[in-house]
Amino acid sequence: MSGFAADSRQILKLAWPALIGQLSVVAFATVDTLLLGRQSAVDLAALAGGGAVYMTIYVALVGVVLAVGPIAGQLYGADRLEDAGAQLHQSVWLALLLSVPGCLLLWLPWPFLVLADASPAVEFKVREYLAMLSLAVAPSLLFTVFRGFSTAVSRPKAVMVLQLVGLSAKVPLAIVLVQGHAASGLPALGVAGCAISSVIAFWLQALLAWQLLRRDPFYDRFALRGRGLHRPDRAALKALLVLGLPIGGSLLIGISCFTLMAIFIARMGTAPVAGHQIAINLVSLLFMVPWAMAQASSTLVAQHVGAAELPAARRVGWHGVELGLLTATALGGGVYLLRKPLIALYTHDATVAAVALSLLAWVVLFHIADAAQALASSILRAWKITTVPMLIYVAALWGVGLGGGSLLGFDILGGTPDALRGAPGYWAAATGGFVISGIAMCSLLAWTTRQR
Repeated sequence: MSGFAADSRQILKLAWPALIGQLSVVAFATVDTLLLGRQSAVDLAALAGGGAVYMTIYVALVGVVLAVGPIAGQLYGADRLEDAGAQLHQSVWLALLLSVPGCLLLWLPWPFLVLADASPAVEFKVREYLAMLSLAVAPSLLFTVFRGFSTAVSRPKAVMVLQLVGLSAKVPLAIVLVQGHAASGLPALGVAGCAISSVIAFWLQALLAWQLLRRDPFYDRFALRGRGLHRPDRAALKALLVLGLPIGGSLLIGISCFTLMAIFIARMGTAPVAGHQIAINLVSLLFMVPWAMAQASSTLVAQHVGAAELPAARRVGWHGVELGLLTATALGGGVYLLRKPLIALYTHDATVAAVALSLLAWVVLFHIADAAQALASSILRAWKITTVPMLIYVAALWGVGLGGGSLLGFDILGGTPDALRGAPGYWAAATGGFVISGIAMCSLLAWTTRQR
């Protein structure tokens, strides 16, 4: 028990800044959802559809860039500080490279729009929203480099502060741009205002991160300054891609399970997709707690692996899983009990609220399973195990979650109970997919730690 308590303190010391920082990121979408939910169902539907497209592209690219975390973490644990700093430079090149396809996909979102089969009014707003957000791809990926590196070297508070600064800029901008300002003649921009405010906040974060790397004495030890941006190194970039592409693939599969759900649910009408948007936003907020614990556990495991302290790496990893699951059980149960007043904060539309309420019936089991897979897969990345987890996600989330959801939600085979038709069918299948992936990831982690 003393070992669990000591490891928990270490994990929580790194996790709470990551949690606050990431909650501020999720708060971007929460603010947008709250503003549009009280203004326009069409704009809220556009946010759901456009947000699904953006997150699918953004998360996949972020996953590749986050390969800097386990690599720099192991080098930091091995006390190879200048080598760790060199990884940041190479990750900047990778972020800039990935920004190009990211922008192109947001400018040309027609494959996603065809799948969504949205109304002309919603489609117009989605295109406008994504065109604006294309300007945020480069700064958000560059900030991800800073976030991944700083987390790997046990500096999460710096990331947290800049994420909170970004949120403090986002909120007032979003309020003014979404609702308009009569005194100054600024019209209400709706969902486009959400995008503009996010772009400004992301650029602010990236510029402040650059200044912090230049001026904070903590980063002097990594020899980051003095020679400008290092030239691209083919071997380093290849190592980042070998590790990062499966991470990006895993995150893409995970997020696309929900973004494609949003796109397919959009075919069922405005109320179902708006209710899904509310439920998924609540679940996303919940997920930030095990996600922060997963990042903290992964950081500590990578540092122990780099220092060749393998028994400590195994112990900390499993204690991180246990702590995360205990927390997830408590939080999932709390949201289930409070689901009605929580939904009332988002909307006064009785039809939308009823849809969201039916989806949150799955929240306890869903959240525990989601936490298990997130914790185990993040710790596996610290051991540089990324390809097999991606294959597990393909089978569990795309096969069971998305495939099973389509069968249930649209009653393709016939015989689907009324309670599982529509959006609830997708949520039931997604819960099953996460249960399978959670069990598989934990089993793979157990096998990995035994082998090492």
